[in-house]
Amino acid sequence: MTAKTETAGLTMLGAHTALPANPDEAVLERVPNPHGDLAYCIRFTAPEFTSLCPLTGQPDFAHLVLDYVPRDWIVESKSLKLFLGSFRNHGAFHEACTLDIARRLTTLLDPVWLRIGGYWYPRGGIPIDVFYQTGTPPEGVWIPGQDVPGYRGRG
Repeated sequence: MTAKTETAGLTMLGAHTALPANPDEAVLERVPNPHGDLAYCIRFTAPEFTSLCPLTGQPDFAHLVLDYVPRDWIVESKSLKLFLGSFRNHGAFHEACTLDIARRLTTLLDPVWLRIGGYWYPRGGIPIDVFYQTGTPPEGVWIPGQDVPGYRGRG
């Protein structure tokens, strides 16, 4: 497979693309897994993820860690960045944001396995962490720990 055939149909890569207004308008794109014969883990980390509280409109901040073992497809990273950025003006609870991301990627990619850790900074003095995975991690694949420490404030 050549780079040209692997990227055929992509609409954002190599072009100026505006940030989508919300996650529903965001387009996630995929490309064929270049090593479909190997089981391996892909990690994306978004240490400055933002969304809005659906009640107050105040900003919420999180450190997201997304791991997945691909099957036939991998997510195109620019489309993922724009998708994650589309949450900046989107009002939703922490749980909804974290799980909506996991569901969209699971639907798009049909991965062997997917895990997301949403490490949210305090709202009302309480940090909320949200974790999800699609099942048991596959044997024989190195999947590092997420190792994001719990929120400790200033001390």
